Formats: sequence, C-alpha cells, structure tokens
Amino acid sequence: MRVEALSTVVAALESGKRPKGGASSESGTIPSLGGEHLNNDGGFRLDNLKYIEEQFFVELKKGAIKLNDILIVKDGATTGKVSYVGSDFPFERAAINEHLFALTVDSKIASPRYVFSFLKSPQGQKEILKDFRGAAIGGISRGFIDLANIPLPPLGDQIRIAHLLGKVERLIAQRKQHLQQLDGLLKSVFLEMFGDPVRNERGWDKTQFSELLADIESGKSPKCEARQAEPDEWGVLKLGAVTRCKFDEAENKALPKDVPPSVRHEVKAGDLLFSRKNTYELVAACAYVFQARPKLLMPDLIFRFVFKQGAEINPIFLWKQLTCDSQRKAIQSLAAGAAGSMPNISKANLKTVRLITPPVQLQNEFASIVGKVEEIKSRYQQSLTDLEALYGALSQQAFKGELDLSRVALPAAPIEGESPVASAVPAPITTPVIELPESDLLLRALQDRAQLAPLLRFWLEAYRAKLGSEAFSLERFIGAAQTQLADRHPDNDFELRASDYEHVKAWVFEALDSGHLRQERNQFYCVIETKETVLGNLIELKASHT
Repeated sequence: MRVEALSTVVAALESGKRPKGGASSESGTIPSLGGEHLNNDGGFRLDNLKYIEEQFFVELKKGAIKLNDILIVKDGATTGKVSYVGSDFPFERAAINEHLFALTVDSKIASPRYVFSFLKSPQGQKEILKDFRGAAIGGISRGFIDLANIPLPPLGDQIRIAHLLGKVERLIAQRKQHLQQLDGLLKSVFLEMFGDPVRNERGWDKTQFSELLADIESGKSPKCEARQAEPDEWGVLKLGAVTRCKFDEAENKALPKDVPPSVRHEVKAGDLLFSRKNTYELVAACAYVFQARPKLLMPDLIFRFVFKQGAEINPIFLWKQLTCDSQRKAIQSLAAGAAGSMPNISKANLKTVRLITPPVQLQNEFASIVGKVEEIKSRYQQSLTDLEALYGALSQQAFKGELDLSRVALPAAPIEGESPVASAVPAPITTPVIELPESDLLLRALQDRAQLAPLLRFWLEAYRAKLGSEAFSLERFIGAAQTQLADRHPDNDFELRASDYEHVKAWVFEALDSGHLRQERNQFYCVIETKETVLGNLIELKASHT
C-alpha cells in the first residue's frame, strides 16, 4: 500500500468567516458552524446554533458547506476533530466559521468516506496534529495537508474499507441511541409516576434531606499517579466517575504504593455518590453504584450518602430524583465559591434540601423498573464496548494494509461521494426487512409476559399497514418480532413460545372477519404475449386498502 501526502487527495481546503460582530442566535437564516458543533462520533451537535444573514452567505467566496466535505477543527482544545457532511446533514445551505476547515476530497483519486475514516482514526489524528503549534490556544495551519500522510490502497479497496467501517459505525451509533432511549424512558417513567419533584403537582409529602441521613461521608485525595489503577491496585476515583450521573469505575487514578489506603472510604455496590465541587454545569452530579470493582476509594470532592436505619427512602428512587433536571438545578443553586475557584456545595446546605417522599412501596416499584432497565443497559454497554473494540481493530488493520478485503464486496450502490465503480456490482435480490415500531408496550412485555399479547397486536397492525401488495408472512413477522425482542433483551432468554402463536392466529382471524385482510390465490406466472395472469394453488393473505 502506497503512502502519500494528504494534499494528494485534496481538491479544496477552505476556512470560513463570520460578519463583523459575529453570527447571531436572534437573526439570520443560514447556520454558521464552529468547532463546538462537531461531536466525537464524526457527526454533528446542532444545538445552540448561530446564524448569518442570507446576503452575507451569498457573498462568501469560501466556507460554504458541501455534500461529502470533511470538516476539521483548526484551533483550540479540540483541534483535529473531524465530522463528515453526509446525505443526512440537515441543512441545504450552511457555512463554517473561521475555526473550521472544510476539506473536499478529489473523488477520482480517493473515497471521501475513506479519507474521513482515516482522519478520524487515532493514526489519522496523529497525522493531522503534526502541524499543531502554539501553547495557550494552539492550532493547525493550511499546511497540515502537506505534513500529514495517508495510506492509499486502490480506489476499490478504499470503498470496501469505508463501507465495512461504516457498517460498524452504524451499529455503534445504534447502540448509543438505544442507551439514550432507555435513559429517556426512565426519565419519562419517573415523571409519569411522581411528577416534577420541585413543582410537586402530585402533592407528595416533602422531607428535609437531613431527616433521612445518618451521615454524609467524603473521602481523601492524596497525590496519585497519572494513570488508571490496575485491577489489583488501589485507586482513587476522579470526578469523572459520577459526572454523567452514571457510575464509571474506569475514571480513577492509581494510589501510590507507599500511600496506605483509607479502607473505610472504599466504594461498594449500593452506594449513592454525589459531586460536591465542579463547574456550575457539572456540580451536583449523582450516581448510584450498581456494582464496583474492589479497591476503589472516594476522593474528597465526592460525597457518599449514608441513610438512617428505617428511613423510608429508596436510594435508587432518590438517585433519579436528584438527577431530575429541575431538582438538580435547585441543588446547583446552593453552590458557592470564591472568584476563580470551582463552586462547592457544603454538607450543611445540602442537608436543607427538601425532597418528595412518596410511599416507599411506590419508590420500590419504580426502583424495580430501574433495575430491569439497567440490566438491559449493561448488556447494551458491553455490546457497545465490543463494537468499539472491533472498530478500532478493523481500522488499524485496514490503514496498515493488513485487512483481508477479498471477501468484502463492493456496496451495491455508490456510497456518498464515491466513484461509479461501486455501482458496477448488481444489487442483490432481497426481501424487504420488516421494521417494527418502538412502543412503551415493549418494556411492559419484558417485565411481564402477560403484556406480550398487546405488543404483538400492535406490531401486527403496523405490519399490515406496511404490506402494500405483499403477502402476509407469519414466518417473517415472527422473525422480526423475535429480533426486536432479542435486541431489547440481549441475553436471549426471552423467546416467543408456541402459546404466543395463538395471539397471532387470533389476530389473523379477526382481521379476516373485519376485512382488514383478504385471501387470494398466489400469482404463479404471467404470459408475456397476452399478459394473462396464471394463478397457483397457494392461498395468500393480503392487506385490504379500502
């Protein structure tokens, strides 16, 4: 595999600009993107957009965003971060500001997707940052494309690599979306069961936090080594262990071997941890510890709540209450700090917070739902970890020329920005995949098998509505339903049983009686000369569209 300067495949490299006074969130119609709008997955974070006026955009000589462009952060803390402008980019017209480069690939020489995948990889990031200069606010110049090198296999292999990596990227994105959806589901369930804890429209009893607590413990923060602790070593948690309101045991630093551990500050399953000090946006993060490896210690910036014996409070319920947006903002308002220091929430102030305390039976019911969802999330997270490891291994092998591409087919249709060589392969004949919609009924079915019948009926109606002229297929529907259930319950224990087919059969007979399904003989073949349809002996079920 030959290696060339990145400039070899670059058709254009542009930077943008903003009008005098900057872009505006109150006026203008054309989005102006900066480094803050590129996410870590090669896509975009399009909240807090600012806009430029139409006339300014029309007069721009450089910086208009085009399909298949690779956007690159040129300065600041995220220098080198890249995102790809694919067909899913939501704006027909948009521009970059002076903090981004827009790199256009010569698609006759290289696959834009391949170039993007390389630049996004650890190897590609090192190549981009060869040109990094400056201390306080460093960055790269236009000359980075001359310093950065890129491996260039034949164009067909580039397309194969981009296609293969793209498949894994989509699976990773899907897993992340599933995790976000489950988090959103738990927020919805909390609000449905308890309402907003600050407004307390349900009129629950409120209890001062101090009445529930036996103690608020905090750990120690000795000077640690600049590395993560090995599994058999003592480590001290970093603030990042709770910052996302989920416990992350990987966020730790190794305790020096000559420093004795404070064993009483070891983190254990069932602990409820709280960050007392951080930036105003991140302070008051709270995380429940479902499980923890041994030998991890609390730092002095993290509290652990110890509840009174007999206190009618479920720690998991309290965790979700403290992380509810309105409740967390109310607690963040208690933070104080001197100029130039991070805001801090004192134990005394924290104890004054008033919390809703619904009947403990209802709290426990909610905690049970959380536990089941967290089990699913744990499996999804492991799947995500495995997929990310696979992506890393594949990309490393691909860019070293060590990946066997002999069994990787070119995509059936050209992917964005690719040479028509990809379309030379005929598209395979496939049966359309049945897409079954999301529903709250799914979680209920996973929790209680008696709730499976309403879910199957809901999916059957959705399937019938999408049939068009196709025949109803029990085998395909059951396969799609099992896939959906297995996807939401990855341990594969949840399988459709023979008794579940009775629900489907009952629905089919009802649909025939109501006229929503009709019976037809299948078309056997068509006589070309007379266009006469010859019918076979197979009876098919078709959707009625009256």
